[in-house]
Amino acid sequence: MKVRSEQRCFGGVQGYYEHESAIGPMRFSAFLPAKTPAPAVYLLAGLTCTEETFMAKAGAQRVAAELGLALVTCDTSPRQARFPGDDADWDFGQGAGFYLDATQAPWSAAYKMKTYVTQELKALVESELPIANDRRGICGHSMGGHGALTLALSTELYQSCSALAPIVAPSQVPWGQKAFKGYLGEDRAQWAAHDATELVVKKQFAGKLLIDQGTADKFLERELRPQLFKAACEKSGQPLELNLREGYDHSYYFIQTFIESHLRHHAAALQ
Repeated sequence: MKVRSEQRCFGGVQGYYEHESAIGPMRFSAFLPAKTPAPAVYLLAGLTCTEETFMAKAGAQRVAAELGLALVTCDTSPRQARFPGDDADWDFGQGAGFYLDATQAPWSAAYKMKTYVTQELKALVESELPIANDRRGICGHSMGGHGALTLALSTELYQSCSALAPIVAPSQVPWGQKAFKGYLGEDRAQWAAHDATELVVKKQFAGKLLIDQGTADKFLERELRPQLFKAACEKSGQPLELNLREGYDHSYYFIQTFIESHLRHHAAALQ
């Protein structure tokens, strides 16, 4: 693990790192509070973002320091492995890994973000940094909200989960359909394993899920559609707190406004 930079931040340390992984060189960042080892909240960013976006724009470190939480973010796709067309569109390929393991060539050679987040990154930060290895939460925005929900529902690694403006039913919306066809092929049975609305009917999360969604989000009706996930949770008995925030959009100003309540949600479960 190589240290790219470390800065003092709210009594703790904000660091940026890189390492060699099974999918090539990867970058991640971590905020470590003053008192360690600390339970971590893994923050998954959205389309076009990097490991720096959430740390630089969300304003989460102050509250994390108060609550004694570590924060970990990662890049949103592999960067070194290049395939034809991987930068042709902003919503597929580079910066758009969708937190799944691709099964279709050529993407299957490197686009294995589910394995990276749940195995490689977790093992690395919990062994190399003063981060607890028995308590962790997961949170995400947009594509990262999709990732947070699906990874929490399909594994038993996380004790808390929340999302901001997540893609909750990717099999039913253009962003998800485009990504799933490219990474997983035409078999919708494979899609269901990466769709929170499908997953929650079959397996519930052991705790309450928290979602915040802005009502002025331009992607609300076309890409996000939280009502679909709400209905699935009601059908399966999954506890869900869905907050529709009047007038808020999809931006990091929305995230800055509500990230504190999300971190307090995680702290209540992790400490």
